[in-house]
Parts: sequence; C-alpha cells; structure tokens
Amino acid sequence: MKKWHLIIDVEKCVDCNNCFLSCKDEHVDNDWPGYSRPQPRHGHRWINIMRTERGQYPLVDVAYRPTTCMHCEDAPCIKVSRGSIAKRPDGVVVIDPNKAKGQKELVKACPYQAIWWNEEHDVPQKCTFCAHLLDQGWKKPRCVQACPTGALKVEYVEDAEMSRICQAENFEVLQPEYNTCPSVYYKNLYRFNKCFVAGSVAVNKSGVIDCAEGAKVTLLRGQEKLAEAVTDNFGDFKIDNLPENSGNYTIEIEMTGYQKAMAFVEVTTSQNIGTVCL
Repeated sequence: MKKWHLIIDVEKCVDCNNCFLSCKDEHVDNDWPGYSRPQPRHGHRWINIMRTERGQYPLVDVAYRPTTCMHCEDAPCIKVSRGSIAKRPDGVVVIDPNKAKGQKELVKACPYQAIWWNEEHDVPQKCTFCAHLLDQGWKKPRCVQACPTGALKVEYVEDAEMSRICQAENFEVLQPEYNTCPSVYYKNLYRFNKCFVAGSVAVNKSGVIDCAEGAKVTLLRGQEKLAEAVTDNFGDFKIDNLPENSGNYTIEIEMTGYQKAMAFVEVTTSQNIGTVCL
C-alpha cells in the first residue's frame, strides 16, 4: 500500500524556520486525542534545523539540515516501547500519548535524538507527521505546507515507487549505519556532511593581477582524475562532495596562454587553498 515519505533538500533550506514555527502553531496548546498531547511552548523542536559552516574566509558556505523523526521501517523506539509506539500502515510512526505515559526512557531510544520529554504531561513526544490532519484528508503536514522554498516535500507512494524515485534522484538517508530504514530522505546531503576544496586563480597581465575566469581545475588522487571545475568571473572554483579526512589530493590548473600550475591539499575538513597565480 501507499506510504508517506518526507524529502528534504538541504540545498534549498535557508533556515527561515517556517517549518519549526508551523509545527509549534499546530501543536502548542493543542491536544489531539489519540495522536499527541499539547507540545510545550519552549524546549521541544519536533523539526530541528541543524547548521554547519564549511571552508575558510573568504570561500565559506553555510548549510541547514532540517531534522525530524525518521519514521523508520525498523524503528528502535518501537522495539523498546512496550506497545506504546507503532508504525501505521501508511508509514507514520506514532507515540500513543496514553500508553507511553511515564516512559521517559523512550527519549534515549531514538538514535536521531528526535524524541522529546514533556514534563507537564509526563509523556515522550515527537513529530507525528501531522497524522491527525492526514486522517482528515490533508495532502501534506504543516511543515511542508509552510516551506517557502520547496526544501520540504512529501511523496505518498508504494515502496517500489519510492525506491525508484530515490535511485533516480540520488536521495540519501541520515546515518545509514543505524540500519533503521528511514522514511525521510535527503537530497544534496553532501552540503552538510561532506567537504569541498576551493580556491581562486589569478593571472599576471603585464604586471597587473587579474581574476582568471574560465581556468580549468582538475582534482586528482595519484593519476586518477576525480573531478573538474571551471573558475567563475571572480576566478573562484569549488569541488564538492569529498569525504572528511580523505587524505591528500593534487590540483592541476590550466588556462590557455599560461603555464600549468599545481597545488597540493590534505582534506580533513573543507579547505580553501587560497589564490594560485598563473
């Protein structure tokens, strides 16, 4: 049967927090019997915007990763919940607010830290995928409805179709080593968890240093070409999606009319190699 899946595009998230605020608007002071008790006004972040900064001045970028309950197919929280957490046939994982009362230990059951403790109502809580709205015929949860950039969207499809979409769009899941089979998928996740090598290229034109637009930059490991880039009108380049602590690389820079230049970089985190003058 069809199931709900959430797709998050890291590249489109601008940290506007509309998703976070719409979640608050839907759940703070609102009791949805059978679905959730009222969310506290402060403390809980059922959709949490994580932030990371990469690179060094002036070649720096910032990325934002909305993070929520992963609505896992093999959810660790369900296994230890004594029947208080269940996965619905439509794929949404829900905490029964009555059965889960007093089970504070469930907060630690989620490897993604997506379960929060409500002290006032003595219950663990998390994203419900706005199941109370879906059951009324809504086509998306409030966070997706409120996203102005399209960073959040949903797919209501069967597993086979979702597998096809994931392969075609190159979606990833968060922390695949947990083997929880999430129903939340990420696009452009490399912007958050991988590294880049960046730099600038300049040329000496009769004693005047100028930006080298259109220079070809090749990243190599040994003799193997891994990636290529072309400098922009500021002479800047960026080669992205490199693993952290991945070791030593060689950078070759070529431009018609100038001698080839080479640079060497060790990638631990994102690196700005500075300006290379041809």
